[in-house]
Amino acid sequence: MARKSRYDIDLDRNPANHAALTPLDFLPRAARVHPGRTAIVHGARRQSYAETYARCRRLAAALAARGIENGDTVSLLAPNIPETLEAHFGVPMSGAVLNALNTRLDAALIGRLLEHGESKLVIVDSESAALLKEALEHSGMRPYVVTVDDPEAEPSDSGFGDETYERFIAGGAPDHDWRRPEDEWQAITLNYTSGTTGNPKGVVYHHRGAYLNALSNAVAAALTGDSVYLWTLPMFHCNGWTYTWAVTALAGTHICLRRVEPERIFRLIADEGVTHMAGAPIVLNLIANAPPRMRQSFAQQVDVIVGGAPPPSTVIAAMEALGFRVTHLYGLTECFGPSLISEWQDDWPDMAVEERAAKMSRQGVPMLALSQAIVADPESGRPLAADGKSMGEVLLRGNTLMKGYLANREETAKAFAGGWLHTGDLGVMHEDGYIELRDRAKDIIISGGENISSIEVENILYRHPQVLEVAVVARADDKWGETPLAFVELKSDAGAVSGDSIIAFCRDHLAHFKVPSAVIFGPLPKTSTGKIQKFVLRQRANDSQS
Repeated sequence: MARKSRYDIDLDRNPANHAALTPLDFLPRAARVHPGRTAIVHGARRQSYAETYARCRRLAAALAARGIENGDTVSLLAPNIPETLEAHFGVPMSGAVLNALNTRLDAALIGRLLEHGESKLVIVDSESAALLKEALEHSGMRPYVVTVDDPEAEPSDSGFGDETYERFIAGGAPDHDWRRPEDEWQAITLNYTSGTTGNPKGVVYHHRGAYLNALSNAVAAALTGDSVYLWTLPMFHCNGWTYTWAVTALAGTHICLRRVEPERIFRLIADEGVTHMAGAPIVLNLIANAPPRMRQSFAQQVDVIVGGAPPPSTVIAAMEALGFRVTHLYGLTECFGPSLISEWQDDWPDMAVEERAAKMSRQGVPMLALSQAIVADPESGRPLAADGKSMGEVLLRGNTLMKGYLANREETAKAFAGGWLHTGDLGVMHEDGYIELRDRAKDIIISGGENISSIEVENILYRHPQVLEVAVVARADDKWGETPLAFVELKSDAGAVSGDSIIAFCRDHLAHFKVPSAVIFGPLPKTSTGKIQKFVLRQRANDSQS
């Protein structure tokens, strides 16, 4: 144990000089400093920061009156509507843990997640009420159900629920003395992994990490009080990558978006002066490939933060021509969303789009609040050379990592083995310190003893002018062990494109052993956050040979 220095003696923490970090502090500050500023826009509804704070306090008070206690789970099944944003403050203000659920999961899985999280109360959008009812039948539990009647929701005749949201919060005091966490390590939210592996796990976030990641995002996106953030990213996904709290920290404006539709996106950007948005590559594809009749011009530059697969140069060029600036980042549910960012360098704007896209497609450098990110030998943890060639596992360390997996000690220990978060992603470190992913450990294709990066093959396929989206997986092969198989979704205006022509295109740009052995056309299965479900495609690839 290190000795105490003279700077530690009689200089202890006390209530005056130490308070638990929590993103809940952002809302009362915004309401106090900018009470009349618009916090939320949803259709014709405009809600100020003073009104939003009062409603969140009402929610916290109503939950307490309902018997919700510190550490209880309150689940949410709703799209990007004001009540979803309110829950990100009101639920933890009661001491409870918010569990925002993916609205596109099937009822059986939702039921299992509710049971695993031991949910005491569920806030559900009326469109999802029937889904929740079926989910609870699968789980055998019956939490109290509060239903949100959003005017933009499709009419529902389920009639399921114990009380409406407005009636529920009406019973709470707008000046409720809400509960700050005594310990910043206290859980704030429970997020289940998106299911790209087919095995969702309950990721527990803490107040400290949520606070730091939100401010890190605010800095990375250069948010200000004038920022207008359009919710193209689901708030249930890593709590909206913590932008739920980040935009509020700067008292910016949240533009809610119930459905991601290109025509509406363009209209809101033009009408509301949107400056920022975020999402998966599918959002960029929707915008870049929107027909001219759906587009509207706008004067401001819109900064788009994109996670997941790096956008191809054709999409970047199309987005820039429309008035967007794209920034690529990388993260996992386990690290509050964004952890690495392909931070723009001063010379990037002067590069040709192909050269710039190659730089932008890298996953990047640590976000401000992440302590360390290395590429290392997965067994020894030894950092590898920053030469752009030595491939190892991406390991992370810092304050913006999860507490662990709920009620899953074995998986938590595995994830944090050796004092690092093991991402399961393989990549290289370039000389400039930027990390570039080469593949998921489970997605490497081993053909005839040679390793093939599925990402490398996908990047070539994205250059094909008629390809909209692509995923490459391994297919068992009697001779080579495995060969690459490409699943391709074509653009809506694509003419006649054959598998042979796609393969020929690949042969012009890849070593022949890396070229897909076959091409299957059609829509790609995705999670609700736009991630392609490769585990489904791997199963499909090998079933096709049966």
